Amino acid sequence: MDSRTRWMRAVAVVGVWMYALGAVLGVYGVSGAAALRVAGVVLLAVWARRSLTAWIFVAMLAGVELGVDAPGVAVQSKVFSDIFLRLIRMIVAPLILGTLVTGIAGHGSLRQVGRIGVKSLVYFEVVTTLALLIGVVAINVTKAGVGLAMSAAPYVATTNTPLSPAQSNAAIEHGWQSFLLNAFPENIAKSIAENQILQVAVFAVLLGIALSMLTEERRRPLLELAESVTAAMFAITNIVMYVAPLGVGAALAYTVGQRGLVVLLPLAKLLGTLYGALAAFLLLVLLPAAMLFRVPLRGFIEAVAEPATIGFATSTSEAALPSAMEEMELFGVPRRIVSFVIPAGYSFNLAGSSVYLALASIFVAQAAGMRMSVGAQLAMVFTLMLTSKGVAGVPRATLVVLLATASTFRLPTEPIFLILGVDAFADMGRTAVNVIGNCLAAAIVARSEGELGAATVTETAIHSVDA
Repeated sequence: MDSRTRWMRAVAVVGVWMYALGAVLGVYGVSGAAALRVAGVVLLAVWARRSLTAWIFVAMLAGVELGVDAPGVAVQSKVFSDIFLRLIRMIVAPLILGTLVTGIAGHGSLRQVGRIGVKSLVYFEVVTTLALLIGVVAINVTKAGVGLAMSAAPYVATTNTPLSPAQSNAAIEHGWQSFLLNAFPENIAKSIAENQILQVAVFAVLLGIALSMLTEERRRPLLELAESVTAAMFAITNIVMYVAPLGVGAALAYTVGQRGLVVLLPLAKLLGTLYGALAAFLLLVLLPAAMLFRVPLRGFIEAVAEPATIGFATSTSEAALPSAMEEMELFGVPRRIVSFVIPAGYSFNLAGSSVYLALASIFVAQAAGMRMSVGAQLAMVFTLMLTSKGVAGVPRATLVVLLATASTFRLPTEPIFLILGVDAFADMGRTAVNVIGNCLAAAIVARSEGELGAATVTETAIHSVDA
């Protein structure tokens, strides 16, 4: 560790202590407490430098401080959060379209995928559905968003027409026939223009399947276009995320300026709910699955420790991909299975993200004072099953899916910005679970093919011959 790194860490520690001391003194009404907190935020801003996560954290503190000290100014800052919201909405539809098409058609002909592909996709959908259901149950138990009262009138994304909670819930539950009919597009350009994400997802699934049925020569041009669009949308997401600190800070400043510090308590409850739900998913879904398919638990834990740690530290599943594939091969999963199952899992088996998306979406509804029935929540789960595919590439890309869900179900967007304030802490846990889930999927598919351990045996035999 060089002297500059030590110096910056010291600045961060001093900044945290100054802010914490100012917060404690502020509770007792000591004069100068606000100045101490501001000085702490400034020091933390010096420490943040080029780290987006650090800047979001600093912006969150700065937004809270502005909301407490200057609520009049804080309320006027909402325009910056609205700008950030528009930038995110701009990329939702093309990103969902591109990721689904490339995720389905990118693995070649459906016939070539064969038995391993069918087993993998069935496993992915079962596991992610269970993950979504666990998220729904967890947030309904803790009711982390109840009482937040962020908005009594959620808005339709296309018309900005306010709806009452009862009207919004009725729109969701108008009947299963209406929901089913509205899931299918009549004009894909209209669906994209009106931000009808479920219709876009259905079209993308059909297009991906259709491309998979074509020859390689006919499929390649359109698939390359979809891959380019997806890459461009991820690049735009990265660019837009540089505005995230301003959007988060403005949203928190506006919220605290209007409602006070009490709005921060549900966020802590949401974070606790998420990690409890992730633990429940590991114990109630992944552990029984591993035991059912007789995956050696001790060896698997040792193999998955490194890639899961990388995912936790970087908050992006793709950073752990090389390590995950290497460790699974050493664990005994044949390369042909690893090379299909783990990359495919990055589009179809984001279990940790599924848990988070389910509870975060219902948290938003709770914050709006909406009482969603079981049918409405199941409809949301079905939508998330489609729109949550392919979000592993960019840290905090789940914001895109949350906004897509809010648009589909006419939920308010303000609570989503509050969630983004703690998203960096949530992203670490859900990304680690994503990595563990994909590694376990490869081991289970290999076991179902009777090939788990075959790679290890072959490798041992080769080393023995060489010796």
